[in-house]
Amino acid sequence: MMGRSVAVSRPPVPRRSSVRAGDVGVVILVNGLVIVGMWVRHGGLAGLSTPGTISNATGQLMALVGTYLALVQLVLMARSPWLDQVFGLPRLAIWHRWVGFACLWLLVGHAIFTTVGYALIDGTSIANEVVSLLTKYPFVLMATAGLALLVLVAITSMRIALRRLSYETWYYLHLYAYLGIALGFAHQLVIGTDFIDDRIATGYWIALYAITAALLVAFRFGPPIAMAFRHRMRVADVVAEAPGVVSIYVTGRELDRLPVRAGQFFLWRFLVGDGWWRPHPFSVSSAPNGKWLRLTVKDRGDDTRWLQGIAVGTPVLAEGPYGAFTGALRSRPRILLIAGGIGITPLRALIEELAPPPGSLTLIYRASRWDDVVFRTEIDALMKARGWKVHYVIGRRDQHEVASAPLDAAHLRALVPDVAKRDVFVSGPDSMIEAVRSALLQLKVPARQIHSERFSFR
Repeated sequence: MMGRSVAVSRPPVPRRSSVRAGDVGVVILVNGLVIVGMWVRHGGLAGLSTPGTISNATGQLMALVGTYLALVQLVLMARSPWLDQVFGLPRLAIWHRWVGFACLWLLVGHAIFTTVGYALIDGTSIANEVVSLLTKYPFVLMATAGLALLVLVAITSMRIALRRLSYETWYYLHLYAYLGIALGFAHQLVIGTDFIDDRIATGYWIALYAITAALLVAFRFGPPIAMAFRHRMRVADVVAEAPGVVSIYVTGRELDRLPVRAGQFFLWRFLVGDGWWRPHPFSVSSAPNGKWLRLTVKDRGDDTRWLQGIAVGTPVLAEGPYGAFTGALRSRPRILLIAGGIGITPLRALIEELAPPPGSLTLIYRASRWDDVVFRTEIDALMKARGWKVHYVIGRRDQHEVASAPLDAAHLRALVPDVAKRDVFVSGPDSMIEAVRSALLQLKVPARQIHSERFSFR
């Protein structure tokens, strides 16, 4: 078994980006206005004299904006360190999801309005127009196939589908979005009204696609390959922490040069069987020390069960680090950490890295059973040595072992009377995070002092 305390060699702190949230918004808005402006310059508002031409114009504009949003959502999830530091990958994933739905509705609207417009202009039925477009224009058929793939991705991203799909299955299906966007680009390049007669517009759109592709290569695909050759990570030890919970220790070369902070996570791929194809988002569960990284995995079925018995020596490919859930968010001298279940993992690392004076850090750890408490020995030792407080809130609500809302405003105030003066870091299931956030706002904790880590990246 690997030792749990080592001589610390602090890895370099990630360089802070000068990019701000407002900068990102301005870039997105300006490009959107340029695209709409080019459509107007090409006569988009001219000739709107009949229902057919109005329908066609509406379809054209929806296609342009929808295609642009498709590129925006790719950039949001390109793993850019600039965006990650400003927003954090979980928040970017939420925006990616909603931008994707908006993109899909616009592209579906484009198909409907354009088909209806041409049917009205040609004086034929919609069914005949559909057959004509699909049989006489190959690139329309190609775009239809691309749209069908995007619809598939959207359906599998709906909440009702996510409850039934494993992360891995959802991830595989999500890759079809790239093919769908590529097919749409081919359609746009050949018969798009902004491409046929205007070289400037053609160059502008090609530049948008090229920049998006460059960001994907530079940040999503390139870094994991570079890390694999540089650090050559492998599984060094697997340690049982609790029933159905193991910690996986990963070693490698020059880990002291890996810029990771407590609270961040990697996308881990274990290179055995088809594991190279299946990324797993897990936080580091101990502060980086330059010698090894530790991730802690709870058996939730599927690959998390397989990882419980991962063999020592298995090569590991890590992508990251990602996440803004770090000590850099701290703005107050006093800190409250609130963990739910396996959500303790990033907080366990933060406990080790944060250095407030004695009495200024409190941990509340919520679990249904004592057997579900992970790292209790480590936590108790760290908290006692540093003069900090820990409150374990243990029990099942359905069996009346704890209050029906054990982390509501009243209970939080009782445990931490000065909570409004603290930075609060919350990690756990989404439902717990939302409930705790609501309780903290009731206690007049400023929203800027509430920091959370979501354990869902879909």
